[in-house]
Amino acid sequence: MQMNHGDKDLSEITIGVIGPEALIQKIKYTLKSFPNFKPIFSTVTPESVITDVASELMHDVDVLMFTEYHLYNLAKQTLDFPIPVHYVPLMGTGLYRSLFMVKNSYGLKRLSIDTIDRKYVEQILHELQEEHYEVNVFKSSTKAPMISDIIKFHIHNHQHDGSIALTGIQEVSIKLTEMNIPNEWVTPTNQDMIVSLERALLATNTRRNKESQIVFGLIDVDNFKKLIEGYPSEHDVQLLKLQIQQMLLDYIKQLDGHLISLGGKEYSFITTRGIFERETRGYKFIPLLQEANNKMGITLSVGVGFGRTASEAGSHARLALGQAKELGGNVCYIVREDKSVLGPVDITTDTQYEQYDLSITDAQLLEKAEKAGMSAAYMTKLMARVARHKKYDYTAQELASTLNITIRSAHRILLKWMDAEIVDIVGEEKITYKGRPRRIYRLSFIMDEIAK
Repeated sequence: MQMNHGDKDLSEITIGVIGPEALIQKIKYTLKSFPNFKPIFSTVTPESVITDVASELMHDVDVLMFTEYHLYNLAKQTLDFPIPVHYVPLMGTGLYRSLFMVKNSYGLKRLSIDTIDRKYVEQILHELQEEHYEVNVFKSSTKAPMISDIIKFHIHNHQHDGSIALTGIQEVSIKLTEMNIPNEWVTPTNQDMIVSLERALLATNTRRNKESQIVFGLIDVDNFKKLIEGYPSEHDVQLLKLQIQQMLLDYIKQLDGHLISLGGKEYSFITTRGIFERETRGYKFIPLLQEANNKMGITLSVGVGFGRTASEAGSHARLALGQAKELGGNVCYIVREDKSVLGPVDITTDTQYEQYDLSITDAQLLEKAEKAGMSAAYMTKLMARVARHKKYDYTAQELASTLNITIRSAHRILLKWMDAEIVDIVGEEKITYKGRPRRIYRLSFIMDEIAK
């Protein structure tokens, strides 16, 4: 068993995840789309005692997630959990994928299955237009079956009628493969895990307490002054403002919120956190940004603030809007209760979030930022973006792409950092025989901070 702990953040929900290494790695990727979860992972092996793993973890987390049903079942037989406990069911796209692979390799005439609901298998077989098939389901006389009994069940079926094993347990699949018994380990897809994590999110007491928390938002029309210069009369400008306001009213209605115009180019809105999270699918989807661009050819910057009071939420919304404008607009950022920044929240559903802290107090970090001519907030945002790519050696061209800036700006920034002695030149990259080599810079100041 391998434990991985992180510091508790009051604005986040701690989720314990228990499962084999392969599924732990898959759910780590999915969790990147759930920035309000702070995960603690427990990797189990065939030698692990699952009740010990679960009992050790359950008092440190707000909600528990098992990646395999049989692990969940074993733990539930023995332990009384004081928190919500979930597992990732094998009933969606993962099961469909596995049945499709079995169909292509062996056909679907005879199957033996364990830890998977028969009705979901039959439903997918119907969709795959299979009519004549046999499905043998493992039925245990005990509530928590032995792995060895499940393996014997699949071996018997294969030897008796050539059944193909469909299992939800990695250990069973490994043993069957060693014995040359054809099988398919059904694993959840990213979409299956998203659905399960969304259910876990809504089940926690922490989440329920925050459902009615006030959320304050600010919406700014990007480059509004330049935009209205293209309209021939004040009448046309007023019509544009009315169209923008109507579009915003329609969207805020979806949030059950209240919209206030702050003078044509800027608007504020108030809603509750529970509704905001559900409508944005956990801070992953804001169709307003795309709608504004498609319908009216304009872009919007959105800042959302969470807070313990309405005043705090409003101040945080202003900070969040500043981050959105700094990135160039057409994006949404969130500033949470502890002044941590979350974003960008945009029109995609698999956003790689940046998270950084606006309330910088580290004296050395402040000094480095000042020497390099940067604000501390910008430096921490840069650290978050570079750390996301897990790459610290860059050419100016690569840095420009990572930071979404021009190559000229990247050169200017690198020169400033060299003057402040916070980056090092570690090599050169030869592009063509005649071309000038590109310098490779190591962002040592970011490596030092992340290593702390």
